[in-house]
Amino acid sequence: MYQQFNEQFTAATRQFADTAAQINRLALDNASAVFGLQVAALEERVNANFAFWGEAAEARDIDSLKTLLPKGAQLARENIERTVSTSQEVLGRSIKANEAIAQIAKAQAETAAKATRENVEQATKAATDKAEATYADVAKTAKNSTK
Repeated sequence: MYQQFNEQFTAATRQFADTAAQINRLALDNASAVFGLQVAALEERVNANFAFWGEAAEARDIDSLKTLLPKGAQLARENIERTVSTSQEVLGRSIKANEAIAQIAKAQAETAAKATRENVEQATKAATDKAEATYADVAKTAKNSTK
């Protein structure tokens, strides 16, 4: 009896650990991809900002400052667009990763439910067989005692 319990417990623990490892791998892959996206966007924006501020530092008169105004507005617009674009991509990747994790959890729950159902059916069959055998023995004993 204890051996069967230990085997079931070991199998359940192994299955849980495998599932947890899959989920952790998905989460880490997603975190790595998201971090990479954000670093790339930050690097691009920092380079663009430094280029703009380099031009601004070289401006010596009003006319050169007037030409910087549209470039500054363009830079601000590009920064906002890139931030929104990166945020949307990060959100999309995170949603996909969470859906994959949910799918794994769903499969795990379905497997556990199926195993539990099979165990219940097996126990019910064993109890029914034992009850029928006991009933047959009682009926046979009663029949022999009435003779």
